[in-house]
Amino acid sequence: MRKFNVNVNGKSYVVEVEETDGSAPVSAPVAAPAAVSAPAAAPVVGGTTVKAPMPGLVLRFSVENGATVKKGDKVVVLEAMKMENDIVASADGTITFLVKPGDNVVSGADLASIK
Repeated sequence: MRKFNVNVNGKSYVVEVEETDGSAPVSAPVAAPAAVSAPAAAPVVGGTTVKAPMPGLVLRFSVENGATVKKGDKVVVLEAMKMENDIVASADGTITFLVKPGDNVVSGADLASIK
């Protein structure tokens, strides 16, 4: 038996898979939800949020935390399906990141707050 972590629609599951020689009938594994290790970011009070348009991995920030940005400025690089996607500021103001590089995020997750 081998164990794998599988993410489906933003939910993490631990799946056990049994290797066979092909002669035994194969049945679908039963998945149990895995424990989520990353705590959710605190809700944003006031300001505008920059949201993840898709699930992915936060690769890097394009500006420093606390920098002044203008609407349309590139602020985060998000990797999804082996592609780097530039995420832009949704308003003018000072940016505060709510995630860190290396975090996996789901679609619609708050990446940053702009006040």
